[in-house]
Amino acid sequence: MFRTAVALIALAAGLGLAPAARAQDAGDPVAAFYRGKTITIIVGSSPGGGYDLYSRLIARFMGRHVPGNPAITVQNMPGAASNVAAANVYNLAAKDGTVIGAIFMGAVVDPLFGDIKRRTHDTARFQYIGNANVDAYVCLVRGDAPVKSLADAFDRELIVGGSADGASTRDFPSMLRNLLGVKFKIVAGYPGTREINLALEKGEIQGACGETWSSVAATYPAWFSSGLVKPLVQEANVGYPELDRLGVPLTRQFAKTDEQRQILELVYSQAAFGRPYVVAPDVPADRVAALRKAFMETMTDPDLVAEAKKINVDIAPTRGEELQALIAKLYATPRDIVDRARAALEFKP
Repeated sequence: MFRTAVALIALAAGLGLAPAARAQDAGDPVAAFYRGKTITIIVGSSPGGGYDLYSRLIARFMGRHVPGNPAITVQNMPGAASNVAAANVYNLAAKDGTVIGAIFMGAVVDPLFGDIKRRTHDTARFQYIGNANVDAYVCLVRGDAPVKSLADAFDRELIVGGSADGASTRDFPSMLRNLLGVKFKIVAGYPGTREINLALEKGEIQGACGETWSSVAATYPAWFSSGLVKPLVQEANVGYPELDRLGVPLTRQFAKTDEQRQILELVYSQAAFGRPYVVAPDVPADRVAALRKAFMETMTDPDLVAEAKKINVDIAPTRGEELQALIAKLYATPRDIVDRARAALEFKP
């Protein structure tokens, strides 16, 4: 009798809620679609890194802003500088708006700078939901390394860690070595920044480049307060205020020709979409529009903003529509300039 009573109460509650939900979704096909579903954010890096940190923060609050209030989960899929995750979103995952990819900025420009023939996806065709922040990329160096400034690295070797092709941690130091002549010895193959930073902390490597300052400063504050690690140089077109106050120079200050500066500016322009969120090209337009709106509402949600401040995470979002326009402009860069930039990014073990 007890089980029967519980079942009847549950049934009555369900009958009461279902019509209300249906009435709420009436005239809103997007809400009707997402009601009771789960959205998965596929993060193209290992747990514990900056992309993972941002995605889990967003997942906690975004469901309240998507019509139909779906649940949101995070799944990590590291590999090939987030191209494994990008390929999954593009080719295998559901293309109905229930899967969002959190991919590296390097993966976004891979068809531009990389070898598109070996890819099974075209990140230029993704529909961009939004960007979590515009970040400053830096080279880091251990305090006990023989190199104390980037100027030193023109004369002394510095062992730096990197991940895979298309990742800023491998491409950015490769560019500084190829273009400017910096003596970086690049140890590539780490799954992500978490593993690179663990190696840096242990002293297995002496430095790392292509890391986002906001993430590393938030995740490893003791490094900088103790002097174990310090920022070596800013990899950006415009200086980041906090790093400017610390006197950390820009790499462009070490360029010797206008062509070198032009290539640096082109490659660093991708920092404008530092943490992009994408869906497959086939996702219906009304759901893309709803996800874009929900993303921006999430990034200004007072609860998220408060939580981000508590964990020292920068929030500087870019609208999906604006991001899509920026990427189209980037892909319109003259071919000769792109070819020179591609040569500069080539990894030479």
